[in-house]
Amino acid sequence: MAKASARHILVDSEEKCKELKIKIEDGADFAQIAQEHSKCPSGQKGGDLGEFSPGQMVPEFDSVVFSAEIGKVHGPVKTDFGYHLIEITSRI
Repeated sequence: MAKASARHILVDSEEKCKELKIKIEDGADFAQIAQEHSKCPSGQKGGDLGEFSPGQMVPEFDSVVFSAEIGKVHGPVKTDFGYHLIEITSRI
């Protein structure tokens, strides 16, 4: 079965999500931005979600993690929780 590791940043608005993505693309540290801005408890670990299988995350999140390019920041991805920036760190 497929497995992936990812980290993410969860915020309330699409605008904030886009603003943070630009900062990261301009060289800001993903983990530091997650600690400062993410409303998910994983933010305290730099947004690290560890390893998970398909179906363990909400469908919108899963579709990105199990299909998009590894090592790039994807988003904003809208879910019922808010807006995510997702960085896929590995996938097997």
